[in-house]
Amino acid sequence: MTDALPVGYEATDGVARITLNRPGVLNALDTEVAAALADCVEAAARDRDLLLVVVRGAGRAFCAGMDRTALAAGTIGEPFFRHWIRALNGLEDMPKITAAVLHGYSIGGGLQLAVACDLRVATEDAIIGLGATRHGLIPDGAVLRLARLVGVGRAKELALLNDHVTATEARAIGLVNWVCPAADLERTLATLIEKVRGASPTAAAHTKRLLHESFHRDPRALIEEVLRAQHECMLSWEMTEANLAWQERREAVFHPPPPDGH
Repeated sequence: MTDALPVGYEATDGVARITLNRPGVLNALDTEVAAALADCVEAAARDRDLLLVVVRGAGRAFCAGMDRTALAAGTIGEPFFRHWIRALNGLEDMPKITAAVLHGYSIGGGLQLAVACDLRVATEDAIIGLGATRHGLIPDGAVLRLARLVGVGRAKELALLNDHVTATEARAIGLVNWVCPAADLERTLATLIEKVRGASPTAAAHTKRLLHESFHRDPRALIEEVLRAQHECMLSWEMTEANLAWQERREAVFHPPPPDGH
C-alpha cells in the first residue's frame, strides 16, 4: 500500500486486508474513496482463495464518516452513493466472512461500513455513532441494517439522536462483537483469523447467505434451500476433511484447500 492510494488492498494466507488510507482527515469518505473501496471489495469477492476480509483504517481512526469539506463543496452526489452502496452490499453479500476493525473515531459512514460487515472488533478507544441526520442526510448504509443488530428502539436512538457510544456500550447492545485494548488488537485479530480458518468455507458461505435470507423470507419457505445447501456441504471436500480429522482425532484443516478443492 502506498500513500497515493485512497484504499489499500493486500491478500495473504486466505485473508484480505482492505485499509482506508486518508489518515490526515481520519479516513473521511469522498467519491474517490467510495469507488476504490467498492473495487477492493469486488476484488476480494472474486478471490476464491480468501476466507476472511478485514476492513481497517490507517492512522488514528477507522473512519470519521463523510468528508464534510467535499459535501459542503458540492462534490458529493449520486456517484458517491452508488459506489458506497456497491461497497457495502458487496461486503454483506460476498461468500466470505467480513470483519471491521473500529478504533478512534468510527462514526457516520465508518459505522455504516462496519455494520455491513459480518463481525466487528472495537478497541477500547473507539468512539462509535452515526450523525447523518445532523448533516441533512439519511444514514443510508445503516438504516436498512442497524435494527437487525440492536433492535428498532436502539437503532432509532442512534440514527435519530446521533449519540456517540463507547466500545463497551456498543458491545453491551450487540453493535460490536469484541472489545479489546489497542495493544491487544493484533492478538485479537489473530484469534479471529484462526476461528475463521476452523470453519468450512462452503458451510460458512451458505450459513451467511441463509442467515441474511431469513430476514427477507418466511424461514419455513427456506427449508428446501437449506436442504440443498446442506447436500452441497455433504458432498464438499471440507466434509471429507472433517470426517478424516474426526477419525484421526485432530482439528480439520480447511486452508489452504487441496489443489482440486475448488
